[in-house]
Formats: sequence, structure tokens, C-alpha cells
Amino acid sequence: MAALEIRKDRTPTVLRRLARAEANTRVARRILAIANALDGMSREEAARSAGMDRQTLRDWVLRYNEHGIDGLADRWGDGRPPTFDAQEQAELMHIVLDGPDPEASGLSAYTLEDLANICEQRFGKRMHPWSLGRLLKRLGFSRQKTRPSHPQKDPAAQAAFKKSPSAAQKNTAYA
Repeated sequence: MAALEIRKDRTPTVLRRLARAEANTRVARRILAIANALDGMSREEAARSAGMDRQTLRDWVLRYNEHGIDGLADRWGDGRPPTFDAQEQAELMHIVLDGPDPEASGLSAYTLEDLANICEQRFGKRMHPWSLGRLLKRLGFSRQKTRPSHPQKDPAAQAAFKKSPSAAQKNTAYA
């Protein structure tokens, strides 16, 4: 098995200096492992000193050989694309803000299940209610609901009740 060649455009001393100046600790550990390997340490010892295994060090050496110090940084992908594009999210926001029509739908407030069904009908895309809840939170909505109101409440009686002091407020003297 042939030994893995490491590019030699930087000395181990220069690499250690770069590692000391590096803000990202993960990159600094990778630089130190490469510097140790360049200094003559076995690949196993160099990897262990940086907290990785031999195969991982080999992978980082390959990236260092190809891209230099910049190749030692993590490359995160863009991730999964969003289920709803910006226009659909804006439309969903309007649906939530407008609220349901109680006479047409029989609903007084939307639940996440109701909104998931609406999204499936309107956009043809399925989303689990919990995932939809996370999307709504990212869009700036909270789970707060208006306080329920009895249909036969009497506003005049409420106002009269609020104006009259309670028995606890009348008796404020201490014994």
C-alpha cells in the first residue's frame, strides 16, 4: 500500500501557525493533523492527536491536496427545498389571516389539520400538520387563539359587573 502524499507548499510550522490563527476549531484540528502527518508522525497517530480516525484524516488530506486550506472547511448542502414556494406561502398567510367563513365551512377557527387539508386541495401538496405548524411559526404566526365567547353573552351585564366593586375590594381594612 502506497503512502498518501501530502502537498508540500507549506511547512508544518506554517500550517501550525495557520491553525492557531484559524477561527473555526474544526478546520484548525484538521490543519494540525496534516501538520503532524507532514512532520513524520504516522497517519494513525496524527489522526488520533486531532480527534479523528485514520480514514477521516485521509479524506481531509485529499481535500487539502486538491483545494488547499479552503478545502478543509465543512461544505453544507442547500438542504431540502421547501414544500411551498414563496407565492404559495404568501397565499397560505392570506388564508390564515382571513380565517374561515363559519357559514360556508362550519368552522370558527382553523386547526392545523384543517389547514393541511386546505393546502392539499388548493396546492395539491400534502404536508403533515406538525410540519405545517413549523412553517406557520417561521412565517411569524403563533398558536394563540382568540378567547372563546359565548353566543348569548350580554355586554351590558358585563359592563355593569366590571363597574361595581367586588366585596373583597370594599373591605380593605385590616383586623
